[in-house]
Amino acid sequence: MNASSLQKITAEFAGTALLLAIVVGSGIMGETLAGGNAAVALLGNSIATGAGLYVLITILGPISGAHFNPAVSLTFWRCGELPAALCMAYIAAQISGGVIGVWITHLMFDLPVMQFSAKVRSGVPQWISEFLATGVLLATIHLGLRNAAGKVPLMVALIVTAGYWFTASTFFSNPAVTIARAFSNTFAGIQPADVAGFIVAQLAAVAVACLLLRRY
Repeated sequence: MNASSLQKITAEFAGTALLLAIVVGSGIMGETLAGGNAAVALLGNSIATGAGLYVLITILGPISGAHFNPAVSLTFWRCGELPAALCMAYIAAQISGGVIGVWITHLMFDLPVMQFSAKVRSGVPQWISEFLATGVLLATIHLGLRNAAGKVPLMVALIVTAGYWFTASTFFSNPAVTIARAFSNTFAGIQPADVAGFIVAQLAAVAVACLLLRRY
């Protein structure tokens, strides 16, 4: 493995770990400070996630592309812009980085490191939301790169922030994030039994996106 590939994979690992620390940590902080007001907690969670994403994409984008998401990596692979071996390495780094990020967050907030979420996120409305969320995210990235490449970090940050509010699932749109959040019984969690449904919906959106990207 050459140094360039190692740097890219490390960036994907670190970026996804930090993303999960932001998502889960801001959820814990928001719920703690909101005094039972779920809307205030979600507002804090969404703003922190969007702000963190903007920074992460801006600083790590030049290194790895700042995917932080197997759905994104798969579409770049299908478009011929990411070698298959590197795509698989990205996905492994994203999933492992996400879980590590969650565990570090638990340590920061003095919570048990190993835990599983009990938060139910299941049903057709949730799956439709994840299909739509993933499709919207992929469209934002690929169309943004074609038409306004310099604004992609801001566009992704804004669509994710908005997505927390206009989707029933709160815009997971990311298999690595979905898996990692199953390991946190906090505001941002998802119970392990519901992970498969989310990932199937996300991968269905990837398949549709790949078909459209190949045509256009």
